[in-house]
Amino acid sequence: PRERPGGGGGASQTAEFGRPYAGKVSRDAERLYVFNDTRQPGQVDAVRVNVQSDSEDLQYPVLFVVRQQKGVLSWQVPLIFRGLYQRSYNYQEVSRTLCPSESMPESGPPERIIYVDVASMAPYDVHYTLEVTRLKSFKLETNSAFSFKASPSEPQYFLYKFPPDVDSVIVKVVSKAVYPCSVVSIQDIVCPVYDLDHNVEFNGVYQSMTKQAAITVQKKDFLEEQFFVVFVIKPEDYACGGSVPASVQGNETWNLRRMKYLEVTVVPSIKESVYVHAILFSFLSFFSFYLGSLFVAFVHYIRSRRKGCSGGASPDDGSGAATSQPITVSTAEGSSYGAIDESSSSGGQQLSPLGSKAGCGSDTDSSVEEESDFDTMPEIESDKNVIRTKVFLYLSDLSRKDRRIVSKKYKIYFWNIITIAVFYALPVVQLVITYQTVVNVTGNQDICYYNFLCAHPLGVLSAFNNILSNVGHVLLGFLFLLIVLRRDILHRRCLDNKDIYTMEYGIPKHFGLFYAMGIALMMEGVLSACYHVCPNYSNFQFDTSFMYMIAGLCMLKLYQTRHPDINASAYSAYASFAVVICLAVLGVVFGKNSVWFWVLFSIVHVVASLGLSTQIYYMGRFKIDLGIFRRAFMVLYTDCIQQCSRPMYMDRMVLLVVGNLVNWSFAIFGLVYRPKDFASYLLGIFICNLLLYLAFYVIMKLRSSERLLPIPLFCSVATAVVWAAALYFFFQNLSSWEETPAESREKNRPCILLGFFDDHDVWHFLSATALFFSFLVLLTLDDDLDSVRRDRIPVF
Repeated sequence: PRERPGGGGGASQTAEFGRPYAGKVSRDAERLYVFNDTRQPGQVDAVRVNVQSDSEDLQYPVLFVVRQQKGVLSWQVPLIFRGLYQRSYNYQEVSRTLCPSESMPESGPPERIIYVDVASMAPYDVHYTLEVTRLKSFKLETNSAFSFKASPSEPQYFLYKFPPDVDSVIVKVVSKAVYPCSVVSIQDIVCPVYDLDHNVEFNGVYQSMTKQAAITVQKKDFLEEQFFVVFVIKPEDYACGGSVPASVQGNETWNLRRMKYLEVTVVPSIKESVYVHAILFSFLSFFSFYLGSLFVAFVHYIRSRRKGCSGGASPDDGSGAATSQPITVSTAEGSSYGAIDESSSSGGQQLSPLGSKAGCGSDTDSSVEEESDFDTMPEIESDKNVIRTKVFLYLSDLSRKDRRIVSKKYKIYFWNIITIAVFYALPVVQLVITYQTVVNVTGNQDICYYNFLCAHPLGVLSAFNNILSNVGHVLLGFLFLLIVLRRDILHRRCLDNKDIYTMEYGIPKHFGLFYAMGIALMMEGVLSACYHVCPNYSNFQFDTSFMYMIAGLCMLKLYQTRHPDINASAYSAYASFAVVICLAVLGVVFGKNSVWFWVLFSIVHVVASLGLSTQIYYMGRFKIDLGIFRRAFMVLYTDCIQQCSRPMYMDRMVLLVVGNLVNWSFAIFGLVYRPKDFASYLLGIFICNLLLYLAFYVIMKLRSSERLLPIPLFCSVATAVVWAAALYFFFQNLSSWEETPAESREKNRPCILLGFFDDHDVWHFLSATALFFSFLVLLTLDDDLDSVRRDRIPVF
């Protein structure tokens, strides 16, 4: 030992690397160790300082100060970490890596002096040990796995330098043990390095981790083309989903319990050419649907021209003798009143009165402007009750209103959904831009739940592949709008030509709901892309809101097909969707552990199912007011208890009984199990009801001796196949915002398509295709009825 420079009560000594030193310090004595670090020019070596003390007195810790050429690093032993609820964890062994500096030939001699000062204000002697070593493995190599261990008081960090031909890399970290919870950070080459639990978030990009983590790093973000990979072990596991210890015992060596073994690998990421190929693949795949649609339209055009030259086909009126009379020729007014028995016995051959306004000239009658022209007169209300409560209903019974008024009513769906989309999408876009900005500025990658093993950045976006894969919804939604527009134009042209097939045969053509479905499909793509800018628990409803609307619009369209006069108005439908979206938000916020919410939701679900079933069963003629309970009791008492008669509308009763059983099962399941993902649970309710109604519709169609033409049959098969494939990829679960970010990363997987898209991206591609085919099924399902008179088309 020699006299310490600058005076003071202590001694200094020249020390050697790799040799342990033991000593005592107090307020009257401190020690200074001098290490001479000699390196070759251009060599980057790191030095690690390991200290230990048997002192447990937090009032008089041992202080270690390390001085280098460009910085100072200091800490105390026992080292104190703070946990949840101000819990403290004391560590008596600390190991820190000193910030390295590269030796440059022009910077002078390659000699570096390191001073380690050991001191304490304790009035008694405190024992310590010190060892300073050179790290043999400090630089990470590309595609080479490196294993090491770390603890809260023994953090680790390593250097990685980009090779000349690599512009982007993925830092992959794995561990066999879930806990202890750790943090992986990417930091610029700046001293000091933030490598403790309380400061690791101050610089760079970081993720919490249990068993797996991955961070994509781009060369352009680092001027020196190199960075530090920092590994910090947290003193508690609550940030990773672990439990908080019930109590903290004193004098415990935490390092023995909080040691974690890790393996890090740095692999090159994809090149720019892969981005180009992925973008071309996404657009060309869906543009092929445009070519297919053009081909089908051309074939239809050729066939219609040939049919026009040959004189066309004769309509199928079901009787062979009634084709000479248009169906608007009716019997005397009131002749069908009270004709329920006659209708049931004659198979509906008696035509319902349509009145003078239902003739061919109604399309050009400018005096008919409001639906109230039909509905305000008392006799019309009475007529509704008679017609809609017949045992056997035909389409002519439920298509008695003026075509233009009904079409105008359904076009409100289209204009309303555009308004809703604009007002809904604008704040969503602003919010997700803010989320992405926060992620980029703070470096906190725990905010967004990406699949980090397949998250390819572009510009400010962290996962461009998840956004690009939603282009199918937009392109196919626009294509569907074009297909509907073509049908709408042809239909209007036929109406202008007073074509009898268009006005008196087949399903009445109203395209407002189809337009709304196309807009909803496009907006689903836009909002799903917005959600995937930063997917997390607080914005998941963006991804599902228009899925609810799509399912609801499909059910409304399916019902409208055979009930054009009595379908729900756009205002009530969208108000119902608004209630559903509000429930979805409440479910996400309160549905995790709140029993009261599930009880309330189950009651609302069951009551809504019963009320809707009543309206469907009685064709909208069952009034919902204060007397509904008395009337419902009387119906049940009369039909089920007093005489136990067969239901008047057996087909509808079967559908509604099965539908209510399904919905009650959902309600009971939710009440018992309380699934965490309430939004998906609610979407499952909608989809199951839609599939149930579609299956009922197809079965009843086939029972009524109707047939499926080749195009709807092909679309139905394609829908089933593509939905099956899509759901397979949907249930792969590459991330989950129901869990902590660290737990979510355990589910991350590499890309599976073109080295760019993951399983969820494939779900986006396939679900967009499946929805497009589903829409085509609804659009073409009843094309076989275009030559069948409406009083021969049954209602179900």
